[in-house]
Amino acid sequence: MHDQVLRRAYGIGPHDHVLDIGCGAGHTTRDAARSAVDGHVVGIDISAPMIERARRLTEAEGLHNVGFEHADAETHHFPAERFDVVISRFGTMFFRDPVGAFTNIARAIRRNGRLVMMVWQEHQRNEWSVSIQRALESVADIPDAAGGALDPFSLADPTTAEQVLDRAGFGDADFTDVHEPVYYGPDVAAALEWVCGFSGVGDALRRLDPASTARAREHLLQTLATHAGHDGVWFDSRAWLVTARRR
Repeated sequence: MHDQVLRRAYGIGPHDHVLDIGCGAGHTTRDAARSAVDGHVVGIDISAPMIERARRLTEAEGLHNVGFEHADAETHHFPAERFDVVISRFGTMFFRDPVGAFTNIARAIRRNGRLVMMVWQEHQRNEWSVSIQRALESVADIPDAAGGALDPFSLADPTTAEQVLDRAGFGDADFTDVHEPVYYGPDVAAALEWVCGFSGVGDALRRLDPASTARAREHLLQTLATHAGHDGVWFDSRAWLVTARRR
């Protein structure tokens, strides 16, 4: 669902050079490459296993206008003014220095080039986050269980996010409310594996003793089961589609 919203907003042309921040296994990168048929798309992610998987999947699809970088977009030395469009699907909320990170990204965008990204709205507006936190806190007092040190809601406030982008060299910031369900997997077992891979959830489970960890996993399973249907495990979510231009 989120992919469809992003695809309509990207506006990627056939000759565009595109950067995908936090590309993961490269789904959005490959999607962009199908639009930039005579251009080039680069996906960047801090996870080496994700980048390797992205490369394998891209090779299997026979796409030749795609490259991947295993690096941190916050500090990576991008070519100056290389890209026409920078995109991200929930990959820009984890910067430890947001202004510095977006300044670094802005240097890689051509003048008047576009930033198109999706970020989560507040924790309280996201059923998936509230549900995960409640499941963990039913076992132990775990503050910010679903977020941890890396905060997925760091850009949830439009005023704060616009200030960050302005200081980094972006203008014309616009925020569009996106209310779509989010898919967690084909069944409860797959959804649990996905959830336990979240950095905050993993950190929370590691702080528990073995018995408490087992109870927490069981509570997570029960929570996921209540959101499972014939088409998989789904949660309600709220996000912002953010667009801006490099000044």
